[in-house]
Amino acid sequence: MKKFDLFADKNLAKDFLTNFVDAQGEPKYLKILQDVANHKFRSVQIDLDDLFNYKDLDEEFLQRVTENTRRYIGIFSDAIDEIMPEPTEAYPMDDDHDILMTQRAEDGAEKSDSFDPHQMMPPEIKRFFEVYIKAFSKGTPLTIRQVKASNIGQLVKISGIITRCSDVKPLMKVAVYTCEECGYEIYQEVTARVFMPLFTCPSQRCKANKTKGNLILQLRASKFLKFQEAKIQELAEHVPKGHIPRGMTIHLRGELTRKVAPGDVVEISGIFLPIPYTGFRAMRAGLVADTFLEAMSITHFKKKYEEYELKGDEQEEIERLAESGDIYNKLARSLAPEIFGHEDVKKALLLLLVGAPHRKLKDGMKIRGDLHICLMGDPGVAKSQLLKHIINVAPRGVYTTGKGSSGVGLTAAVQRDPVTNEMVLEGGALVLADMGICAIDEFDKMEDSDRTAIHEVMEQQTVSIAKAGITTSLNARTAVLAAANPAWGRYDLRRTPAENINLPPALLSRFDLLWLILDRADMETDLEMARHVVHVHQHLESPVPGEFAPLEPSVLRAYISAARRTFPSVPRELEEYIATAYSSIRQDEAKSNAPHSYTTVRTLLSILRISIALARLRFSETVAQSDVDEALRLMQMSKFSLYSEDRQKSGLDAISDIYSVLRDEAAKANKLDLKYADALNWISRKGYSEAQLKECLEEYAALNVWQIHQNTFDIRFIDA
Repeated sequence: MKKFDLFADKNLAKDFLTNFVDAQGEPKYLKILQDVANHKFRSVQIDLDDLFNYKDLDEEFLQRVTENTRRYIGIFSDAIDEIMPEPTEAYPMDDDHDILMTQRAEDGAEKSDSFDPHQMMPPEIKRFFEVYIKAFSKGTPLTIRQVKASNIGQLVKISGIITRCSDVKPLMKVAVYTCEECGYEIYQEVTARVFMPLFTCPSQRCKANKTKGNLILQLRASKFLKFQEAKIQELAEHVPKGHIPRGMTIHLRGELTRKVAPGDVVEISGIFLPIPYTGFRAMRAGLVADTFLEAMSITHFKKKYEEYELKGDEQEEIERLAESGDIYNKLARSLAPEIFGHEDVKKALLLLLVGAPHRKLKDGMKIRGDLHICLMGDPGVAKSQLLKHIINVAPRGVYTTGKGSSGVGLTAAVQRDPVTNEMVLEGGALVLADMGICAIDEFDKMEDSDRTAIHEVMEQQTVSIAKAGITTSLNARTAVLAAANPAWGRYDLRRTPAENINLPPALLSRFDLLWLILDRADMETDLEMARHVVHVHQHLESPVPGEFAPLEPSVLRAYISAARRTFPSVPRELEEYIATAYSSIRQDEAKSNAPHSYTTVRTLLSILRISIALARLRFSETVAQSDVDEALRLMQMSKFSLYSEDRQKSGLDAISDIYSVLRDEAAKANKLDLKYADALNWISRKGYSEAQLKECLEEYAALNVWQIHQNTFDIRFIDA
């Protein structure tokens, strides 16, 4: 490039920075530069979208910026140096840096006669900001496979999942030496990953005196940048069948460090550059060079719930949804709408997404707030599809299958770090899913030795490791969602539930809800389901029942993130109610010898967690009795398919069974009056519908067993 062109490009850059105005008509970059001058920011991000929309744009200039980005960062930096405004506010002084700069300015005046390039102060050392060029926001990002040799030096945008991050280390930008003989300060700019230090003084005075002045590296006067190396890997959906996912090294500098963590799904724009091997590796590698991406901007695809910032319209939509009533059913119906039925399973999965807050006691003991759910059922009841959908909605989710996961793959592996050659821990699926959801499919096919790795994660929420001299605990605050088939592939009704489930009690008691989904032949249900599946197949969307259209995953995420900001508590008046409910569950289990589940104190904590999650959905600060009732109903419904079988054996039809339930409850309370809401709650726990309850009420009212209030449907037994 000719000297004139460089000069012209710098003028174009200055023009753009001073004259560009945003949609509000304000000078966008001048305001940013003023904030940089006042030491509020340390970075200037130049948006290619702005450059494209600039009125006096030279199209060739834009093309040169995208195709030779590394060079143009230097040109923009020089332009900013020339137009940087004076600070308008007092800022915190960095004593070392400011004293050094004043001293250098005085020394510079004395030594103005020498033209030695090593004694010229590089502009890099005066800069207290970095310049980044951000790629176009429109346009789909490339996959790692699509980045080819033709992209070298250009600005590219890729998407993937971060698998590893190094620590943040200082990277030398300008090395500063002092000569022992002449006392001059010598500067050496470092542009590569390695550099050869200077040993003898190149100054004019030392040459005139014919002395080889010894140089001392001054670390406090040198300039360092924050530097971090990360590894990005292709997303599973971009990998062709039978191929291994490809990876790429990302170099993060300055303000972009500490922006990503392992497990984040991100979109990164940066400059694709080669990095030749050095030293002995170069001799072995020959002509081969490595490549890396120098990051310019990072966008997170799914933000953590804590980092989620609600936009104006989202806030309004959430408030409207919360006021519309029946939000619990609406949100549950929005989960995997293309899967037919499973209303209660979807409600349970919604509560898994919302969760309860973690509790920490004064002595440091923690009580987990995450819900764990296990879906156990026959093949073909859409368990894996539900798991996949939940991972899609959750901001952080890792999907893995039982047979394809080793214990190390779930917890953590010890590996040698290629940059520093130290032993480092690389987190497995449960650690990557920290503060998110880990979905484990084919849970029953796992080896017992691998399954024990999950025990500690489910209750203590940590992964303890003692390998290769590393002894540590990693955080794994994750909700586990497991899907399993019964022991013989299908549920065998002739055997006991314990034989069918075939998971150790230590593991079962850790699940808040163990959901048994049986595939029963039923003419009406099967017809409806077949119609639903055919409709989805034809139109690629679920049939919309009634007026409610399912919510988008992004709206769901926004609602859940808003709900997770409330921390409900259990009021004192509910303590006795919950305690009685828990003790009655224990008594029922003691009476029926077949253990459908293992009821321990963990079950009591599960009831509390589910109730708090329900209160969060209503943005309520306290748990209501209806929340506890719904939690108990869900626990009861999760085993409903088994009880319905017992009932068929006992020979009772639905109407008689509802009557016997209501009569028993009235006898327990020693009352002749029953509220309709209470009656509905009791019978729904047994798996009956409201229509069946109304039928029962009419039938027995005709027989003069009870009277029914016309408006409220409350029941009054006629005392015999």
